[in-house]
Amino acid sequence: MNMILKMVFKRIALGLLTLLVISVLIFVGVEALPGDLAEAILGQNASPETVAAFRQELKLDLPAHVRYFAWLGGFLTGDLGNSLANGRPIAELIGWRFANSIFLASAAAVVSVPVSVVLGLLAALKRNTLFDKIISMSTLSTISFPEFFVAYILIALFSVKLVLFPSISSLNDHMTFVEKIYTITLPCLTLVLVVAAHMMRQTRAAIINILSSPFIEMARLKGLKQSRIIVLHAFPNALSPVINVIALNLAYLVVGVVIVEVVFVYPGLGQLLVDSVAKRDIPVVQASGLIFAATYIGVNILADVLSIISNPRLRNPR
Repeated sequence: MNMILKMVFKRIALGLLTLLVISVLIFVGVEALPGDLAEAILGQNASPETVAAFRQELKLDLPAHVRYFAWLGGFLTGDLGNSLANGRPIAELIGWRFANSIFLASAAAVVSVPVSVVLGLLAALKRNTLFDKIISMSTLSTISFPEFFVAYILIALFSVKLVLFPSISSLNDHMTFVEKIYTITLPCLTLVLVVAAHMMRQTRAAIINILSSPFIEMARLKGLKQSRIIVLHAFPNALSPVINVIALNLAYLVVGVVIVEVVFVYPGLGQLLVDSVAKRDIPVVQASGLIFAATYIGVNILADVLSIISNPRLRNPR
């Protein structure tokens, strides 16, 4: 148990260090943008006195390292400042948007994870059969298409031709849960098609790799059925790589939905990030980027912990 806790704390420490490095990269990247932020917001007709006063209000007159530590300290305490576009608190803007992104990612995960695992098991069980070849070709085709292409195909089919689902996924707090699910059907289906293909192929590959192990050969010599060998012997031992693949795709569902949210005009954090970049709302861009990074790192840490727990070889590296 002490060894497991030590490894878990080590993963968490490395994750925090990675997040610190990412925060520096985000700040430096924003600082490296061409032009003056105050002049870009006020316009070219603003007087030098107005620009100087606005720069002082934004604390742009302070050294870069002072502004970085002030920004990082505010982020850690929950004080993200105010938006330059509308003056509203950034925490208020991001809170509702991030909740919407989590809702969309959770809905896609509820569908994609069991479907991909079951299809991966069936493909490994029926290896080199027509079913396996059809599934492999279908998933490979899905992976080859970018998200926006899949999204536009679904819109053309289900919104324009069949008129079953809305092409714009606009949510509000007055909707019921069923209405929200109906509204996000197409963006959810887009994400499911993209991530389920990855998870299915990796699940199939992990199980097939385990099937070549000596203990599987012994199970076959004992006369056990192939389905029993895969479900009871191969799949539990393939949990570690499967968990990693699922966690990586779940992280993608949260931080990689920017394109999908833009296509369906979904009020998530990705859409807010794109809008803030267009408006040059730098504080919102920085906060959104760091939240995306923290979410991705957190999910990866969770995947590492679950892999350590599920794999005895990781718990006892010697």
